[in-house]
Amino acid sequence: MSLTPVLFPDLIQALIDTIEAHADEVTELDQAIGDGDHVFNLQRGLQALREHAAEIAQLDWPAAWQKIGMTVMAAVGGASGSLYATLFISLGKNSHDKTQDLAGFAEAFQLAVEAVKQRGKADVGEKTMLDVLVPVAQALRQDVEASKPLAQLLDHLCGVAEIGVEATRDMLATKGRASFLGERSKGHIDAGAKTAQLMVAAIAGVLKKSQ
Repeated sequence: MSLTPVLFPDLIQALIDTIEAHADEVTELDQAIGDGDHVFNLQRGLQALREHAAEIAQLDWPAAWQKIGMTVMAAVGGASGSLYATLFISLGKNSHDKTQDLAGFAEAFQLAVEAVKQRGKADVGEKTMLDVLVPVAQALRQDVEASKPLAQLLDHLCGVAEIGVEATRDMLATKGRASFLGERSKGHIDAGAKTAQLMVAAIAGVLKKSQ
């Protein structure tokens, strides 16, 4: 499967729609153990990306990822803005010497997630978006190497993301404001992990329809 940014406007609209549909749910999660502004910050970044969607759709992927990262950095506040900017800018840097297909993306995405881990000084098990991004990156790489059909691959990634977000419920938060709650952070799903899972599902939906 060859990938181009031509679907980017559809992808952004799908992300906007899914975050809007789940805004109250995610805000409630964020207010329980976080700052309560995660959805607002994310929506601001997505709206900024929609404004640049037509331009980004005309770029090759390395340039597109770089543009997305810089836009997110400028528009999104909070820790999630910095981390997502790192993800996309790293994707841009790591895409230059990769094939512009699913295999190349899988390799670049795994490297980008590693950059997010370094930026946030966090890893799986600390009640963050990485509890979704890391297993999704690993599953994507494995499924691509196994030549799994795209629809099956996408369904698998959605399932992995759901498992990842649910796993945060019983984790002890060690990063961000939630870490100050200690044991009281347990019993709540992490808002950043939830929106990461929602976005994985939204992207998968667009890609399946485009086949």
